Amino acid sequence: MIKSLLAVHIAAGIAAILLGVVAVAVRKGGRAHLAAGIWFAVAMIVLGVTASLLEPFRTPRPGSPITGLFVCYFVATSWVAARRRDGTTGKFEMLASAVALGTGVLMIWAGLTGRSTTPVGSGPVFVAGGLSLVAGLLDLRVVLRGRLTAGERIRRHLWRMCFAFFIATGSFFLGQQKVMPAAVRGSPILFVLAFAPFAVMLFWLARLRFAKMIARLKFRLPSAQLAAATRTP
Repeated sequence: MIKSLLAVHIAAGIAAILLGVVAVAVRKGGRAHLAAGIWFAVAMIVLGVTASLLEPFRTPRPGSPITGLFVCYFVATSWVAARRRDGTTGKFEMLASAVALGTGVLMIWAGLTGRSTTPVGSGPVFVAGGLSLVAGLLDLRVVLRGRLTAGERIRRHLWRMCFAFFIATGSFFLGQQKVMPAAVRGSPILFVLAFAPFAVMLFWLARLRFAKMIARLKFRLPSAQLAAATRTP
């Protein structure tokens, strides 16, 4: 049973990374992007669920199933934000807020009591717990407002999906170096590949932030070039 779950977990992780690359590379909003995004979300949900089931059996020290649920939370909230094109919010966001806030409190409590740690200490546990609290408060904010603007909806979809993507890339390129060739273990290339989703996220957040400025620049530039070309010497 454990071996079967592990095989499904590994397959889902590889599929999620490949589908995530496709979703990043193709035109946003197109059919390829939508199809890759849907299957990426499915693969990440499977990855998160199997991780939660496998963590208690990890050796030499069992892990917490919360991390897998954390992945499912980010993927689900990102997917719903993309699907609700009218920007409305409802019971799902209420439930998501309760889950994120509760998970954040549990993570921080586990870090303080020493019940949850990592090979580098409890620091990552507190970071994850803090991020979960922030995400839960953002969920609560949209619930109280009742609606998201188009820009807010896209940004919500973007940063949450990219963070979920980072969990997949970080777990593979940094967490599984023991199965990689010795020549690449500890290589900076692995760190670049692991943190690449954050670079993608920052690029698109900046592009969304300055979209109007870029559009005005593209509109004015041809007019200036035409005037220069028709100007008599």
